[in-house]
Amino acid sequence: MAGGELIAEAIATLVRRKPDALLGVATGSTPLPIYEALAAKVRAGDVDASRARICQLDEYVGLPAGHPESYRSVVLREVVEPLGLAEESFMGPDGAAEDVQAACEAYDRALREAGGVDLQLLGIGTDGHIGFNEPCSSLASRTRIKTLTRQTREDNARFFDSLDEVPHHVITQGIGTILEARHLVLLATGEGKADAVAHAVEGPVAALVPASALQLHPHATVVVDEAAAAKLKLADYFRATYAAKPEWQGL
Repeated sequence: MAGGELIAEAIATLVRRKPDALLGVATGSTPLPIYEALAAKVRAGDVDASRARICQLDEYVGLPAGHPESYRSVVLREVVEPLGLAEESFMGPDGAAEDVQAACEAYDRALREAGGVDLQLLGIGTDGHIGFNEPCSSLASRTRIKTLTRQTREDNARFFDSLDEVPHHVITQGIGTILEARHLVLLATGEGKADAVAHAVEGPVAALVPASALQLHPHATVVVDEAAAAKLKLADYFRATYAAKPEWQGL
């Protein structure tokens, strides 16, 4: 996938410049080509990621430790292990904590103490959510517990045996927390994301479309395929802008 390779090279460029970069990762099927392309670069010796650090965007609440669909397990399996990183390089919120609110506050604090996220990968939900910041989330929100909409639970049910097994609650970086990352990169593919992409990129900044908050960020990049770009009114302009992009500017 061209988008995955494009973003993987941007991450590799960052890691070459800053070997201990803190990389925020997203889960789901969309970012898998990024991780596969980046792991291929590591295996080929194109980039040394041994000092890179990885942090989670969100986590289910209530799944037992080691559950294969906990996002900690997914990130370890799809990112940390393929890149040859030690588990100690990984940080995330504790979705099994007895005091979930304290766990949220602790993770928000840990991200700041780690120096902040250098590059945060994002997906976008069909309703425009980023992380698990569902529609009408505060644009200033911090890491917190959120209740999932039925639509999001149905979208994620494919990773579980049934809808009933999908948790109702998650810990997610808030929109305000996400916006503190130095570079935001959102990847969206498929016609099912076309409306959400158009609202996020060209619509007003509104809590109803949480991803629209990327318009407030000084360095946000949206990478889409043709299907996901289908509803963009300025698609031709965006193509021309990318074609004329100076090499020094990066992604």
